[in-house]
Amino acid sequence: MTSMQRLCVLGSTGSIGVNTLDVVSRNSGIEVFALTAHHNYQLMCQQCLAFKPKYAVMADEPTAKLLQEQLNTHDCKTQVLFGPQALCDVASASEVDVVMAAIVGAAGLAPTLAAVEQGKKILLANKEALVMSGRLFIEKVKQHNAILLPIDSEHNAIFQALPLDAHTPCYTKTLTEQGVSKILLTGSGGPFLTRALDTLADVTVEEAVSHPNWSMGQKISVDSATMMNKGLEFIEAKWMFNCQADDIEVIIHPQSIIHSMVQYQDGSVIAQMGNPDMRTPIAHALAFPNRIDAGVAPLDFSKLAQFSFCKPDFARYPNLKLAIDACADGQAATTTLNAANEVSVAAFLAKKIRFTDIYTINAAVLSALVCTEPNTLEEIMAIDFAARQSAEQLIARGLN
Repeated sequence: MTSMQRLCVLGSTGSIGVNTLDVVSRNSGIEVFALTAHHNYQLMCQQCLAFKPKYAVMADEPTAKLLQEQLNTHDCKTQVLFGPQALCDVASASEVDVVMAAIVGAAGLAPTLAAVEQGKKILLANKEALVMSGRLFIEKVKQHNAILLPIDSEHNAIFQALPLDAHTPCYTKTLTEQGVSKILLTGSGGPFLTRALDTLADVTVEEAVSHPNWSMGQKISVDSATMMNKGLEFIEAKWMFNCQADDIEVIIHPQSIIHSMVQYQDGSVIAQMGNPDMRTPIAHALAFPNRIDAGVAPLDFSKLAQFSFCKPDFARYPNLKLAIDACADGQAATTTLNAANEVSVAAFLAKKIRFTDIYTINAAVLSALVCTEPNTLEEIMAIDFAARQSAEQLIARGLN
């Protein structure tokens, strides 16, 4: 690192946030300016004591007061704020150079856009920002000369496998102009890759959140089990890399060693490989175009038993097919699908619906979509709100 970077972590107590701070602790040249979290004030307190940020932001006033009380007992000078506006304020603060956008779901969109509008370096772990508002988001990145770097392991792998000059200014070149024929987006297939299809309705929450390779939050783990996570990544890749749905192919790779690949017109395929650890893409983006210590052990190829690949089975992963089709249909469809999925996954985690009902709800809400393509953030949020209402009503009626 050649100069001090001041960092704001949106979602510091989630898995991406925790891994980000682990990488920061291993390297000089990164100063933590602000940390934000939802309600986990105990972990936030530990992070404030360790990294001494100027600001800590919690979701609401009661949680902020609990955090402030704990920090006061340690004579910690971190100023505690709360609420959506405070998130936007710290993300867009003039002191901030880099923003790790790691708040899961639609809640992360506004502060991430606030950072974009101030021309920050954005490390994008919140895929919903592009799923919900891809065209608007990318237009703002270009307008404000922000730097956009992907944190999802798959998109970071694609980023590393593309030509270096493709990255700036924000992927204005098409894949064809870069000599690329296809983006190959890999996915593990989740915990139910070989489970009998007629037993998927019986999947428990505990089974669904148990990923075979990755350690993730509950919502993302369920999305991985349904492969909606890969569907959202498919949509994100379309916007991130200036391509179309037909330019992207999903490949099942159960070992999660190859994180994604880029296939070139001359027949070459460039793959990015590494142990399944989110600290690798985090370290890559924090230091880009340099490299720093991520704390991740290198691959030992002598111990890798096999690499296997197959096409996804849409009967097993109907949510993936929904997302691919929505990507081709447009922004209104992807915004709707993302909102419905957040509601349906939350209902499954609360044990209100079955695992297979997640698809049923998502498909029903999407099929009822009647709206024009959104052109403003307000129109996007209106579509998001309507989709959530529709999904909640379906759940309340027992899916009838």
